[in-house]
Amino acid sequence: MTATVSRERTLTIMRWCIFAMMSSKCCTTNAFVPHTVSRSMVQLDPINMNRSPMRISSSSSGSSSIMNIGNSKLSMAVEGDFDPEAISRSVEEIKAGSWKARLNALYKFTRPHTIRGTILASVAGTTRALIDTPGAIANAQWATMLPRAIIGMIALLLGNAFIVGINQIYDEDIDKLNKPFLPVASGEMSKRFAWVTVAGAGIIGPILVYQFFPFMLFKLYMLGWTLGCVYSVPPIRTKRNPFAAGLTIATVRGFLLNFGIYYAVKDAVGSAFSWSAKVSFIARFMTMFATVIAVTKDLPDIEGDRAYNIDTFATKVGVPNIAKGATVCLLLNYVHAIGTGVLSTAGTFNKIPMIGGHIALALMLLNHFRSLTPTSIPSVKTYYKHIWDLFYLEYVLYTLI
Repeated sequence: MTATVSRERTLTIMRWCIFAMMSSKCCTTNAFVPHTVSRSMVQLDPINMNRSPMRISSSSSGSSSIMNIGNSKLSMAVEGDFDPEAISRSVEEIKAGSWKARLNALYKFTRPHTIRGTILASVAGTTRALIDTPGAIANAQWATMLPRAIIGMIALLLGNAFIVGINQIYDEDIDKLNKPFLPVASGEMSKRFAWVTVAGAGIIGPILVYQFFPFMLFKLYMLGWTLGCVYSVPPIRTKRNPFAAGLTIATVRGFLLNFGIYYAVKDAVGSAFSWSAKVSFIARFMTMFATVIAVTKDLPDIEGDRAYNIDTFATKVGVPNIAKGATVCLLLNYVHAIGTGVLSTAGTFNKIPMIGGHIALALMLLNHFRSLTPTSIPSVKTYYKHIWDLFYLEYVLYTLI
């Protein structure tokens, strides 16, 4: 009885951690939302060209408003925001030796929305593996497992930083058009410091995995490391080809991450790995979801991609068609999830979250798509933000199914 209570309490705490990450201020994805300043939203007074005050159109609620940059509290560019004056101040503060400004630039360099995805995948995958393993929580050696889990999380975050960091180094010129808020493109981080950060993350991460985890996981980690590297680095630079780019992101974030975490936890509790219906489902579902993210991430970047001859589905097919296609693919993914729950034998899944939860997420997707205006970059960014929100929510469902 005591073991059962302890198990339930532990699982409840882990689930609440996921919900807290989804709702806490530090983990919001509001930076996607175009209620802050973007380059395309700045309207200079045609008579007074002195930039102060600026007219800023805000379309987060479908309406426009006028704000004074000097008086507004803008969320700094984490993902999609661009306040030229705030970035200029940050550059000056960094030159003056401000550690706070440097740490803020380093935080942006790690692309926080991808970090959230990695953390949620880790917590949800760990929770799922513990639930699936009888006696794992009651008999767990927490003094050994918790430090190892922390080391594993650090290794994953370092791998994440390595991949997104090296992309920013090689995409500096493109980012000056597409993502001028990123620290290398904006000048908040020097190329030299960016290389030091990427090199440190790219070396320390593999060392940690090699030292503390089975060699199988090291091979999986290095596969993801290599795919993430060749995505950005010439001469291969798979991001130039939309099919290769989509396959790379889907493999790393969809399959390797979810499989690797589950495998690591099973190894830590001394249980042999086996494909369960739930793990097989999340691997399939998230691989498809990551493929959609790989395509939709290019929707706001057409200008820079065309200027630097980067072929993406968005530049080839156009924003409206890609948005429609992405929505259809995600809807089919949800239909697949609902069908899996309906057709599964009794006891394989918890039917209410598996079926009802995915119906709710599918309806959310349709509602977001209905609000999309393909010709409006702020609207496109909002749509992309909502896709990431659904991605995060799927990991919450994963602990419940």
